[in-house]
Amino acid sequence: MTHPVSRTILLLDIERFSDRDDVEQAYLRRMLYDVTDRALETAGIDETLRTRADRGDSVMELIDANAPVTALLRALLTEVPVQLRAMNRMASRSAQMRLRGVVAGGYVAVDDLDGWVGSDLNHACRLLDAALLRAALRERPDDFALCVSDSVYQGVVRHDHPGVPAADFHEVTVGTKNGPLTAWLHGPVPSAGEDHGERGTGEAPGGSGDRPAPAPQAAAPGTTEDTRNPPAPGPVLDVNGGSVSFGGGYVAGDQHGVSGGRVTGDVVMGSKTDGDRS
Repeated sequence: MTHPVSRTILLLDIERFSDRDDVEQAYLRRMLYDVTDRALETAGIDETLRTRADRGDSVMELIDANAPVTALLRALLTEVPVQLRAMNRMASRSAQMRLRGVVAGGYVAVDDLDGWVGSDLNHACRLLDAALLRAALRERPDDFALCVSDSVYQGVVRHDHPGVPAADFHEVTVGTKNGPLTAWLHGPVPSAGEDHGERGTGEAPGGSGDRPAPAPQAAAPGTTEDTRNPPAPGPVLDVNGGSVSFGGGYVAGDQHGVSGGRVTGDVVMGSKTDGDRS
């Protein structure tokens, strides 16, 4: 294992990659490499200053700490959206690509199996997979959502360099299995307003992965709320114009919402006296 070295970490991930067939996935991977290479070239980051790892639906780049982070951010905020817009304009719906991106900084070591090791890298991956970043991309008309680590924001973004407007970044807290992480999201925060952890935890009922939960069905003409959304299973009693005996007392009149059902008429539990009948 090598000694940990300081690196800028760039992660890009394709939304809903697993929903595509093999041919579409192969095409999207080629496009992902193309978008990444062009963005880094625009930032003036030579191939000798970066190391790439392939993760199937995502790409990870370790960039030399001497490469300008401002140029990288500027390219991500301008060049990547332009490339995606041009590519998706000419592609079929199944071949269109939308990306989540993370820029972080920290120390990373490479082991004998060419594996990358480092808690800073782990944190960056958790930001990339966070439900909040996924939701941000879903809610945007653009095809790209970017999040930066707190260290990148404090060291670079907050100084409001040209092309990297600090006011466009908003502080968010991302829940992970290792505890909350502070990060900065470019653009509007999702309407949920908070993160609920990594993929697979805290998703909206009926939702899965990058897909939003289905919207409630509208009531059909002539139907009521009770018909559209029936009560939970439970005893239902519907008595019209009669008496039902159970044991020690009675309920008279129309009763609604009793154990999930409706009672009409007299319900008797035990004996019913003449005074009670009045």
